[in-house]
Amino acid sequence: MYGLFSQSLLPPFMRSNIIALGTIGTLVLPTEYPLLFLLKRLTVSDAASSPNADPPDNTKASIFSTSLFTSDRSLSKFNWKLQEKKINKFNNFTTNIEGIKIHFIREKGSGKNPTPLLILHGWPGSIVEFLEVIEKLAHPEKFGGNKEDSFDVIAPSLPGFGFSGAPKKPMGPRKISKIMNELMTKKLKYKKYIAQGGDWGATICNWLAYDYSKSCKAIHINCLTMRHPGGPKNKKEIEWEKKFINDQIMQEGYRTIQATKPQSLSYSMNDSPVGVAAWILEKFYSWSDIKNNNIESVYTKDILLTNIMIYLITNTFNSASWIYFGRREEGGRNFPNNFKKINVPTGIAKFPKEMSEWPPKSYIERIFKIYQYSEMKRGGHFAALEQPDILVKDLRKFLRSLKYNPYSHNGRGGSL
Repeated sequence: MYGLFSQSLLPPFMRSNIIALGTIGTLVLPTEYPLLFLLKRLTVSDAASSPNADPPDNTKASIFSTSLFTSDRSLSKFNWKLQEKKINKFNNFTTNIEGIKIHFIREKGSGKNPTPLLILHGWPGSIVEFLEVIEKLAHPEKFGGNKEDSFDVIAPSLPGFGFSGAPKKPMGPRKISKIMNELMTKKLKYKKYIAQGGDWGATICNWLAYDYSKSCKAIHINCLTMRHPGGPKNKKEIEWEKKFINDQIMQEGYRTIQATKPQSLSYSMNDSPVGVAAWILEKFYSWSDIKNNNIESVYTKDILLTNIMIYLITNTFNSASWIYFGRREEGGRNFPNNFKKINVPTGIAKFPKEMSEWPPKSYIERIFKIYQYSEMKRGGHFAALEQPDILVKDLRKFLRSLKYNPYSHNGRGGSL
C-alpha cells in the first residue's frame, strides 16, 4: 500500500487560506489503468492561522518559507515532508507582479559570470519537473562539468499554478510572457537572459522571443505548440499538418473542456482528489516514453504524487486550467498574421515521444533562427523530468554555441 504523509507546504501569501490535509488513503485500480494507486480521499479541516503580512516587494523578491505546521499523522511510504525538503533545498521566493503573487526558485550559478536562465513548466506539471536539473544547471562542476557552463536558474510557478497566485481572470501565454519578462528584468534586474521550456513553457518562450527580444536573447524549447500563420508550404508540411489534425482528435477532449468550460470541470475536481490524480496521471502516462505500459519505468510514485499534491494543497487545479481559456482569447495557436521570423537564437530539442509531433524542419526554420537542432533517442513530453541529464547536456551545448559561435546573434563571439 502506498500512503501519503499529511504535511502541507504553503508559501506565506497563502497562510490566510491554510488547509490541513487529513487522512489520505489508497485506491487499487483495475489493471487496465496506467497506475495501481490513486488518492482515495482528502479530508479538509479548518486550520486557525494569522496570515503573515506580505513581505516587502523588492528586486530580490521575498523569501519563501514552508515550515508552517507539522502533523504526527503519518501514513505508510510517501513522505511529504521529505518532498518539502527537496523543494526547500533551493532558495524560494515570492514577488508581486501586476497584482499577482509569483513564486519562483532562484539558484545562483557557480563561476564568475553564470548565464541567467528562465525555465518554465507547463500543464499538468509544476516546479517539480525541474528539481533534478536545477543544481546540475547551476553547478555543473559538481557533476563533472565546467563552471563556465553554469546558469543562474530561475524556475517560477506560472500564474495560477502551484505556489503562485491566480490572476483575476484567465490569462494566456502571451500575457504570461510579459509577467515572466518583468520578473527577470524588473524584479531580478537581469538585462538579458535565455529561456527554456516545454508544453506551455515552450509557448511562453516563443512569445518572450517574439515580444521581448531586447532582453530574452535566446530560447531553447522541447515542444512546439505555435503555428506559422502562413500554414504549410510543401508536400511534407501538408502531410504533417493532416497527420497532426488527425492525431489531435484523441487529444482535444481535455483541451476543449479547459479552453471553454474550465469552471464546470473544476467544480467537480475540487471535491475529488481521485479525479485530479486521474486527470493528471493519464497525461503523464500518455505523453511519456514509458516501457511495457508501465509508468514507473519513467517516474517514481514519489515524483508523481508530489506533483499531484502541489495541485491539491494549493487548490490550483482550477486556476491552472485557465491558461487554455486564455490562449483561446488571445487568438489560439497561430502567431499574428503580420508575423515576422523570430530572430533570437533558438535551440530545438526533439524527444521521440513528444505528444505533439514536430513539423518538418523547413516549417520550423520559417518560425525560428535555429542555432541547434537535436534529435534525442529517448524521452517524451516532460523532458526535464523524464531525461534530466539529456536535457541538461543539450542546454549546456546550446549555451556554448551562443558564447563561442562566431556567427552569434550579436554579430560576434563572446558571451550573451
